[in-house]
Amino acid sequence: MSVLDKRALTGSTLVVLAVLFVALVMLSNVLLRGARLDLTQDRLYTLSDGTRSVIRTIEEPVSLQFYFSDSAAANYPTLRTYARRVRELLEELVAVAPGKLRLEVIDPQPFSEDEDRAVAHGLQSVPIGGGGESLFFGLAGTNAVDGQMAIPFFQPDKETFLEYDIAKLISGLSGPAKPVMGLLSGLSMTPGFDPTVGRMNPGWVIHGELAALFEVRRLENSISRVPEDIELLMLVHPKDLPAEALYAIDQFVMRGGRLLAFVDPHAEAELAGDVTDPMANMMAEKSSDLAALFGPWGIRFDPDRVVLDAENALQLQTRPDQPPQRHLAVLGVTRQHLNQADVISAQLDVVNFSSAGHLDLSVDSTLSLEPLVQSSLASTTVAAERIRFLPEPRDLFNDFEPSNRAYVLAGRFSGPLKSAFADRSGADHRAEIADAQVIVFADTDLLTDRLWVQVQQFFGQRVVNAFAKNGDLVVNAVDNMIGSSDLIKVRARSTSARPFTRVEALKRAADDRFRLKEQELQAELAETERQLTELQSQRGAGEGALLLSPEQQTAIQRFQDEKLRIRRELRQVRRELDQDIQRLGAQLKVINIAGVPVLLTAVAVGFVFARARRRREEGK
Repeated sequence: MSVLDKRALTGSTLVVLAVLFVALVMLSNVLLRGARLDLTQDRLYTLSDGTRSVIRTIEEPVSLQFYFSDSAAANYPTLRTYARRVRELLEELVAVAPGKLRLEVIDPQPFSEDEDRAVAHGLQSVPIGGGGESLFFGLAGTNAVDGQMAIPFFQPDKETFLEYDIAKLISGLSGPAKPVMGLLSGLSMTPGFDPTVGRMNPGWVIHGELAALFEVRRLENSISRVPEDIELLMLVHPKDLPAEALYAIDQFVMRGGRLLAFVDPHAEAELAGDVTDPMANMMAEKSSDLAALFGPWGIRFDPDRVVLDAENALQLQTRPDQPPQRHLAVLGVTRQHLNQADVISAQLDVVNFSSAGHLDLSVDSTLSLEPLVQSSLASTTVAAERIRFLPEPRDLFNDFEPSNRAYVLAGRFSGPLKSAFADRSGADHRAEIADAQVIVFADTDLLTDRLWVQVQQFFGQRVVNAFAKNGDLVVNAVDNMIGSSDLIKVRARSTSARPFTRVEALKRAADDRFRLKEQELQAELAETERQLTELQSQRGAGEGALLLSPEQQTAIQRFQDEKLRIRRELRQVRRELDQDIQRLGAQLKVINIAGVPVLLTAVAVGFVFARARRRREEGK
């Protein structure tokens, strides 16, 4: 065979291989459509079991319209990356539920029908740039009965709850229009006549917030059974409940109902005794407990102890003639003490409590406890009587010794549970449940307006301004518990962002060095000013008092020289930081650009040598 024939054969072989490769890729796209392999560290693209269960319960098809202004976001790579993450998650949901979920991706152009539909669905447009352009980035969902829900805008900082938010939307479209919750309260939360002021009371703001989102049905203490259509029972300051009411609550939980309870060692909002006698009201005992249920269930709550927290204590002005002072029993719990892994308490900044108790599990409890809100380690507990008869908040600092323990102020209890009424029986009696869902707050005052919201009248309208996240916390708890049991199990996920941890470590190290130098400069500045003051004080008044002495001039010159030296060192620290980062970047470039080709070349050369060696061995 001639050289030309060999070249022609080689060229034909390459063409055939190229055609086969293209055909194989096209065939794999058809045969392997929907096949996915999640190799991410935190399984970002693998749906949780709770989300899969939510999808399985869909009876009628749900249509999802994902609105993203792709062209408007051309100059925002971070937003485009997150939009791709959202779209991939939606496509994964559709792939898992073929026929039940339908996805439509829409790029709404300005002044188009798509833009009008996005606004009609309740999506929010965010203005970007200076040309009046706006960007849509949200999700609208509809079901077969014209029900609709929407996520107005996907915020990148809430990526950890992306799957939960979408699963919640799908669950809401496949369930009833407005869930029903029962409210049994020992406090005057609802609108009605207020005898203390002699006029109608509009009710607490939190009650209005819940009524706007759910059907709130008021229950009386004399209930013998919780109605079947109630999905969540909210107990607020349950005090002196009769045995039949306690049994009704127990059986509600045993039937799979969700319980949200607010108990308190000292409910400041309770009006006890004669409402016209302030002294009688102050002397009255204002604790509440569910000992008849909590004890057998394995939930520990002491109605006689109040948590004091030095780190989270709020500044209060108890008297107009005195400055504000810290109150160890009135707490502003910040983000670091709120569970960021639970959808109820995550993303909240501050939640205020007052004279709160604490929760725990008994030794033989079958439940598990997930704290939602905790105190800091600079906490301890005192008798509730000390709060009731407290003359001045500063007195709480007397003998205050932190126990170096974080107390649970609110927690989620879940797991297998047996009825607290083991002696009861009958056809309708439920003795146990495999997975109970109970959330308990050891405070009722957090529901009151004074701890989280300011209410004003503006031209006859009630204007509400929240200064804490108490309302969000309670609404989140109701919203989460009133959903399906599968939705409750959907937890926060990791983010898709992967920061350059090595670069961040270099920056932190350089910042530490920079901060030390800065502190050194400030210390020398203070010392120089002190020396100048001493020199000035040694001089007497006279004609030359405004002139600098030689000692002062020398001190100033010495400080200026030292200041220039430290600034040079600060610049050197920054240069070293840049050099370290550039060196690391260069190493990564070498690995990415040259390393992979060198590795492939080495593999190819090894393959050629191995093949040649095999041929030599076969020719022998």
